[in-house]
Amino acid sequence: MRKILLLFVLIWLLISPVLLFNPLPVSAENFNSEITHFLEEIPPGYYAVIKTEDLQTLRQQGNLVIIDVREPAEYASGHIPDAINIPLRSLTQNLDKIPKDIPVILYCTTGYRTAMGVMALELLGYDNISGFPPSIQGWKAAGNPVEIGF
Repeated sequence: MRKILLLFVLIWLLISPVLLFNPLPVSAENFNSEITHFLEEIPPGYYAVIKTEDLQTLRQQGNLVIIDVREPAEYASGHIPDAINIPLRSLTQNLDKIPKDIPVILYCTTGYRTAMGVMALELLGYDNISGFPPSIQGWKAAGNPVEIGF
């Protein structure tokens, strides 16, 4: 009897992780539906700040936060004046630095990390987030000033 009980416990220990941590299968139709719903809910003006002149105007008006989502070394090599550095991978650890009541503009080098950051913050409930697709390259190409260092 002890051997049977021991065997049962051993089998349970081997299969319980599979049962506990194996996600329920999602049908392709349901998955497709959820993705479609998410994409349809992307707000108009998702990338509202298209021109460097528009960002310059917003900066002059004040009352906004500009976040450089590049890595610290990239930020130190040159960033938009008054921008703060919150690398993409650490956005969720720095939500206390990202206000929900004033415009927040994200940028990077090419727009790729910007898009991921905007999407992540939108999913977290921020509705005041915009990307700056020209990014630092477009900012520099337009002859705008950059700050060096931290």
